[in-house]
Amino acid sequence: MSEAHTSETNVRQEAGTVEDENPVRLDSDKAEQIVDALNTDLATQYVVYHQLKKHHWDVEGAEFRDLHLFLEEAYDHIEEAADAVAEHITALGGVPISGPANQEEASIVDFEGEDIYDVRTMLSNDLEAYGDLIETTREHIELARNLGDHGTAELLNQQLVQLEEDAHHFGHYLEDDTLVLEEATHTAN
Repeated sequence: MSEAHTSETNVRQEAGTVEDENPVRLDSDKAEQIVDALNTDLATQYVVYHQLKKHHWDVEGAEFRDLHLFLEEAYDHIEEAADAVAEHITALGGVPISGPANQEEASIVDFEGEDIYDVRTMLSNDLEAYGDLIETTREHIELARNLGDHGTAELLNQQLVQLEEDAHHFGHYLEDDTLVLEEATHTAN
């Protein structure tokens, strides 16, 4: 790496800090709490995004096309939400968590790993991750409201609606009912 990229004299704001003043005029103590919460959301969103992307690539079986398209929609929703959260963090005077290792460490969900699982396991893991993200989003909406940050609460509330809708779809895919004949399925003995 060139010296220009590593020299501390070029750092405008250190990661993990929040500026004393921000364009939305939220008190800096409140902004710090919100930025911390939003960075957790951002980290989690990117871990979930990568897991959904992996499942989009790996899904197989009779429902391949529908699941492939649904997973693409789901990771697009997550990526759009993550981008909005990152931009909002900067509006609050914070620094969005951006490095993959830092995101994985700050995430409330664990990436399932590189192995390929059966479709039901993949979707169950996704639904579990969504459940955790939904619960945390609700907590952070309440935090923002309690701190008088109605903009953040509204942003997260809009994202919560989409998270719940996608989680609902994961639940439908995991139901026992199917058009696939039993003799067409293969199970490990």
